[in-house]
Amino acid sequence: MTAHSLAPGGVDTWLSVPADTTRALLGGVTGYTASVLRRRLGPLDVAWELAEWWRVLTLREEPRWMTPYDVVTEWPQARLLDFSTVPGDANQRPTLLLPPQAGHSSTIVDFSADQSQIRTARAAGVTRLFCLDWLPATAATAKSSIGDYVAILDETTERLGGRVNLVGDCQGGWLAALYAGLRPERVAALAVAAAPIDFHAGRAALQNWVRLLGGPTRRPGSTAFYRSLVALGGGVQPGRNQITGFKMLQPAAELERAMELLAHIDDAEYVDDYIRFTNWFEWDQDVPGAFYLWIVKHLFVHNELITGRLTVPTPTGPATVDLARIRCPIFLLAGRRDHITPPEQVWALADHVSTPTTTISRRLIDAGHLGLFMGTAALRDHWSAVFADLAALPIG
Repeated sequence: MTAHSLAPGGVDTWLSVPADTTRALLGGVTGYTASVLRRRLGPLDVAWELAEWWRVLTLREEPRWMTPYDVVTEWPQARLLDFSTVPGDANQRPTLLLPPQAGHSSTIVDFSADQSQIRTARAAGVTRLFCLDWLPATAATAKSSIGDYVAILDETTERLGGRVNLVGDCQGGWLAALYAGLRPERVAALAVAAAPIDFHAGRAALQNWVRLLGGPTRRPGSTAFYRSLVALGGGVQPGRNQITGFKMLQPAAELERAMELLAHIDDAEYVDDYIRFTNWFEWDQDVPGAFYLWIVKHLFVHNELITGRLTVPTPTGPATVDLARIRCPIFLLAGRRDHITPPEQVWALADHVSTPTTTISRRLIDAGHLGLFMGTAALRDHWSAVFADLAALPIG
């Protein structure tokens, strides 16, 4: 299962919903009817397949990690997982992976045996590999702030020797960049994929919705709508809201995927891939309300990561995030078909750091948003090389 059918468009995609819906219905019914005729199925066979289609369509199971790991430590908001092949390898600096955190499980970075950043990194020679597994928000963690996540990164980097290669996907990417701008001495190399650094660059569908939902009076910078979502969620941003928001970016996608499943219901491999992807996409995970509202206000609305005005709480008081303090090697990965985070938002990091241009790598990948993290071609042709470069960096 690929992510192409979930690649979002802008608000204007709603204008094409009737045509997209009709095309999806006709395509699915026509495809399945042709399959029935080709296989010469009888009424009972068709009834069984339709029942199986409905079972698969409505199945929901918790996604799981595909690669064995050890739990190093745990906080209320996250777990530190160890995927190392050579624990304590003195010849290599630890690499720490920060998955997306947007209402879904962190397992997207270990999606399947053949589509896994974790396994790609290990195969490329990363022997000391760790990943933060973001945990669902609860009433006890609803007030977790950006300061809590910085503290988790502080403790993690200290535990891993004080200096790491940091790899971040989407939300994990801007968090990685934020941390590198706050603690540059702790980040030896920085890889950022599909991460909004300049939240206002390019044509991003999410920005259209942020402007559209700016509050009852549509005032620029208003976060009233988002505060109401958190209030209704009892202090958390429900993961179901996040998933619904992604679906709204391309309203006909759900029906398209359902019809594609019907047309391929006799293909066991296709059905298995569908189940695996749907389990991940539909299994919602709540986000701490305070953290979510901080993101909306300071990043999506005010774009403070690149303005130099972003401050975060630390044990010694508020600290300013200064991307210009970053001088380490940087690897940037963007999706050519990514409408959630257009490439311009990722490339912007290069304009605000002090890293020499000779040690900034850019990879424009023919992929959508999720395909950039778990697509077979993206992992084979791009991520493998990035992880190999990280593994080869000197530790001195």
